[in-house]
Amino acid sequence: MSAPPAFAIRLLDWHAAHGRHDLPWQQPRDPYRVWLSEIMLQQTQVGTVIPYFERFVARFPDVVALAHAPIDEVLALWSGLGYYARARNLHRCAQQLVERHGGAFPRTLDALSELPGIGRSTAGAILAQAFGLRAAILDGNVRRVLARHAAIDGWPGAPAVQKRLWALAEQHLPQERLADYTQALMDLGATVCTPRRPACARCPVATDCKALALGAVERYPQPRPRRTRPLRHARLLLASNGDGELLLEKRAPLGIWGGLWCPPLLDDAQLASGGWAQGLLDGASPRTLPALRHGFTHFDLELQPLRIELQHIDVLAEPGRWRWVRLSELPELGLPAPVRKLIASALQPVAT
Repeated sequence: MSAPPAFAIRLLDWHAAHGRHDLPWQQPRDPYRVWLSEIMLQQTQVGTVIPYFERFVARFPDVVALAHAPIDEVLALWSGLGYYARARNLHRCAQQLVERHGGAFPRTLDALSELPGIGRSTAGAILAQAFGLRAAILDGNVRRVLARHAAIDGWPGAPAVQKRLWALAEQHLPQERLADYTQALMDLGATVCTPRRPACARCPVATDCKALALGAVERYPQPRPRRTRPLRHARLLLASNGDGELLLEKRAPLGIWGGLWCPPLLDDAQLASGGWAQGLLDGASPRTLPALRHGFTHFDLELQPLRIELQHIDVLAEPGRWRWVRLSELPELGLPAPVRKLIASALQPVAT
């Protein structure tokens, strides 16, 4: 029996007939749109990303518009996508592209990888899809395809396993049609070689897939070693004044919901230490609302909302950190999606 055609040839033939050709970032497939889609697609599915992508490019059609935009406006359009460090890095990256590269994307892996938020795989996707250059990618879908096809043991995040996967990714690269090949590889992982119940009968590279030959497709890639997710607790202070305005605090750049606007989050240590946090609650009669639990990558957070009415407040000595806002202003601000929903349900009936 003759050997099957090269991995890339089979994949390109399959993609011509069965791949995705109408994604919004493919029309046109310029560096800005490829970059934006790659950042949005990290940890997020295509169906979720599409409406965000379309709203984003309608407001910020190019890297210069994004670089000159206020960060609050960027975060507001990002609200709901999660992993907000992506949005902050996106904004910083656009500014550096304008300041250092005249608004153009570099065409080398090293130069792209030096920019905020652009790792090796994202840089490879920009080079291959926007410029047709021979560069490999290794996102979650691609790791799964390659780990199964070669039956590579171990968690793909482990350095030794990742090194083997990168070597395979580069080995399979064709000499031409790099944009189509890169999209084909991502499409195969997203639509055929799925995490559960993969459609192996429709896979163009199934004939020499080692995981399939072993009858152990769903064993690969192997999961990250399990770790206990800690549970943290905090109180979310929904403080409104006599004008129906809500008190918001701009979160520090790092940490939970970094850079977003949010009602004050108070942990037990802050309340015990006194200061402004305790001052808000002294003399007030907070009403406890149902708790909200939200999962982050490495921990779960249980928020206990406290509803209070304030006549005056003395914590606004830092105007860049604090502000009173009406509910009608909230869509213009970057707020965490779960907090935005909680505010709507808790305050809408009583706000004016």
